[in-house]
Amino acid sequence: MSTQRSDDIALSYHESCLRSSDVDLLKGPYWLNDQIISFYFEYLENEIFENDADLLFVSPEVTQCIRMVSAEEVGIFLDPLRAQDRSFLFFALNDNVVADQAGGSHWSLLVFSRPEKTFYHFDSSRTANSEHARHLVAILKRALHCPEAQMRSGECLQQSNGYDCGVHVLCTVDTVTRQIRKQGKIEGVRSTRYDVIRAKREDILGIIENLGGKIK
Repeated sequence: MSTQRSDDIALSYHESCLRSSDVDLLKGPYWLNDQIISFYFEYLENEIFENDADLLFVSPEVTQCIRMVSAEEVGIFLDPLRAQDRSFLFFALNDNVVADQAGGSHWSLLVFSRPEKTFYHFDSSRTANSEHARHLVAILKRALHCPEAQMRSGECLQQSNGYDCGVHVLCTVDTVTRQIRKQGKIEGVRSTRYDVIRAKREDILGIIENLGGKIK
């Protein structure tokens, strides 16, 4: 008899499907994958900011497609999301350069503020993803019809290990959205605190459980 653990579905939530192996990434010192990032973005969109149409949380899968397709095809992914109508757009960016598969080794966060005409890049490993961010910004400036927009580095707490970049991204999303709600802009946002980073994995496990997910 095989002793291999079955990778059961832990939670189906809107477009997200989390399996036990995805949830397990939240329990230890592991790099968060596309599925966890996408789930949290969907949770924000459907639970926390359900009535806030100014915010758009673009899944990592869509962001990756935008990076890889031709300029003429980018609208295929952004138009259904009504990206042109949103004031603040969040993109989880990783360093994967392979078009047809998930992967990569580092996450960072790119946020477009239409009121400020600025792309803010938050990288918890200094400039590790800077080249990828500049490439994505060049694509988005054309697709979002904002050629005059600037790119700035946002204040970002630096990670102290090699696996918490995804956690930093999700915590930074929380911090930036609070700043937007309070100030109507991103400028002036402060770094996330270390205690928030340390607690985030457990927080997400609690969200999954509260939504009816199976936590083993």
